[in-house]
Amino acid sequence: MRYHAVTAGRFLARPNRFIAHVETDEGVQVVHVKNTGRCRELLVPGATVYLERGTNPGRKTAFDLIAVEKGGRLINMDAQAPNKVFAEWAAAGGFRPDVTAVRSEYVYGDSRLDFCLETARGPHLVEVKGVTLEENGAARFPDAPTERGVKHIRELRRAAESGLDATLFFVVQIENIRSVAPNDETHPAFGAALREAAASGVNVCAYDCAVTPDSLLIRRRVPVIL
Repeated sequence: MRYHAVTAGRFLARPNRFIAHVETDEGVQVVHVKNTGRCRELLVPGATVYLERGTNPGRKTAFDLIAVEKGGRLINMDAQAPNKVFAEWAAAGGFRPDVTAVRSEYVYGDSRLDFCLETARGPHLVEVKGVTLEENGAARFPDAPTERGVKHIRELRRAAESGLDATLFFVVQIENIRSVAPNDETHPAFGAALREAAASGVNVCAYDCAVTPDSLLIRRRVPVIL
């Protein structure tokens, strides 16, 4: 996936979850943050960030904050990007070569899962999680408690136990990641649910991404440590 009209800036502050103040060549901008997570280790004063200029002249903010540099790494932090890049990749046969259709926002049980892939073997349910939390080349998820994430994992487990193909797919929005693991310190229930789901037949996998200021591309599979 690609962005358009991307410009660099210097992060100043984040008054709330939705907006940030960023200094650019055009002056200090109030920008929309496309990630409502904490991102405390990413959005630190002085960090270089990348903004995409919006195309709607009626919107309140002219830019979206989409990426940040951290310790020599470029991290895409657009929360909408993982689903977009996965859909493109799956439609092109990257996930499974027998995918004939990619259906998003699929209702299963009491949840709305990200995708149902139509395959030669039947439906394959997929829930995608974007990962931005990294330390020393290893990534973890989540960066904040996510009861919704636990609920989705339990739905995938029920699907697998009923005989359906089901996958929890981590899109790591960082390049050259060594591994991905559940962040048990932040949300132990998520890690417990993930391990139970894997034991029940849910496929748990992770891929890192090639990241540039104006693009994101699923790159290679990395180990998931449960």
